[in-house]
Amino acid sequence: MATIRDVAKKAGVSIATVSRVINNKGTIRKETKETVQQAIKDLAYTPNMVARGLSNRRSYAVALIVPTITNPFFPEMARAVEDIARENGYNVLLCNTDDRRDRLIDYIDSLSSQYVDGIIINSHNIMREDLQKLKSLGIPLVMMDRVLQDHDFTSITVKNREGGRMATEHLVEVGCKRIAHISGLEDTLNATHRMWGYRDVVSNMPWFDPSWIGMAEFSVQSGYQVAKELFSRHPEIDGIFCSNDLIAIGALKAAYEWGKKIPNELAIVGFDGIDMSRLTVPSITTIQQPIYHMGQLAMKELLKQIEERNNEPKKFELNVDFVLRESTMR
Repeated sequence: MATIRDVAKKAGVSIATVSRVINNKGTIRKETKETVQQAIKDLAYTPNMVARGLSNRRSYAVALIVPTITNPFFPEMARAVEDIARENGYNVLLCNTDDRRDRLIDYIDSLSSQYVDGIIINSHNIMREDLQKLKSLGIPLVMMDRVLQDHDFTSITVKNREGGRMATEHLVEVGCKRIAHISGLEDTLNATHRMWGYRDVVSNMPWFDPSWIGMAEFSVQSGYQVAKELFSRHPEIDGIFCSNDLIAIGALKAAYEWGKKIPNELAIVGFDGIDMSRLTVPSITTIQQPIYHMGQLAMKELLKQIEERNNEPKKFELNVDFVLRESTMR
């Protein structure tokens, strides 16, 4: 098994230089750093992470808290977080709350008592006292996707309201006259913003009232159930904007059972841009979030807090893209 001395010898540098490269400390020429990194790779050298952590009070582990791993949105985001983490010598602890606050609290308590270098949180169950606890402990933190209305932490979201408008305007453009919306739950801020985008377009139309809006969990089954309720309440529906792609898939199934032809009799738009939305029959028009980029950015911003002690809060609001597919191709 290779040692740090072997790496230093192969790279033609001192042991201290290898240590600085591994710990990303001090000023090192780019060429020297690349030579050391190549020697580490060639020798398959693995630093002693325990000793490394004890020497500088670091664990080289970060936690990623997500509401569910059943929604393909979160595994894709987690992959991006892990890719950047591994490039920088960190491991990622995946914490799945199943959208339950009690599990979120358990994770926060556990991570506070263990030694993690930082946390990325994606949860609508988070409360201000939870964030203040982490802040008081000096744990670097990045919030993403599902965030609080007002906060003083770095956060990464997308232009949800604009995306909601884009989806609803498209349904109008393809000829829909009675457009319903299946929103996420009311305590989920990103879903609320998407609903506002929908209402920006339809609120002044003479047929509109709040009964055209249903609320669902971000799941296929919930979307299916709420779509059936909307169809019963308003049989004249000819367009639906769904707050995420899983809801849209559920609405697609409900429409099939209802006997409506997609897209000629009913057009459907989702939100997220997960791979599953292009594999349905018909494929689903969607508002695409830059999921992988969001994960990358979250981890990079967390690393800045950890490595550079840069705790200045930043608020990123990324663009979304409209993706046309069969579910609205009239």
